[in-house]
Amino acid sequence: DYVTGKGMMNGTADNTFSPKANTTRGMVVTVLYRLENQPSTSAASFTDVASGAYYANAVAWANANGIVSGYGSGKFGPNDKVTREQLAAILYRYAQYKKYDVSGAKSLDGYTDAQSVSSYAVPALQWANAVGVVTGKSGNKLDPKGNATRAEVAAMLMRFCENVK
Repeated sequence: DYVTGKGMMNGTADNTFSPKANTTRGMVVTVLYRLENQPSTSAASFTDVASGAYYANAVAWANANGIVSGYGSGKFGPNDKVTREQLAAILYRYAQYKKYDVSGAKSLDGYTDAQSVSSYAVPALQWANAVGVVTGKSGNKLDPKGNATRAEVAAMLMRFCENVK
């Protein structure tokens, strides 16, 4: 209700949200772009971001502002499923872009799968966990490489909007 009520995320059909469906990288940057009232931007420089795609302006804006950088070789992977650690990194960079306080950090050692967090995502997950944006899953796991479902993305976005300043 929170993310649809604020226009950040839409349903997948009339009266359907599909909470267990995976979220793509293109979807995530589109949500943040909507939060910024869709500012004008130049074309995306990624070879796999087609001009006119619903996420094209969002990817270009997010890339121009250091929120996303892609995979290298000119690829962004807009239709790739976003992982929980990628989502944390994107939100961390978005918070930096907004000049929010990202100095908080909490050790991830209490999670049974903390060692599987990619090195680039460690600071982002430590911050996101400290501010309550990312919480563990059953079994005391972070599931950093797991795909972020639409429900998980919605919950993290709500906690981000309510807790991060």
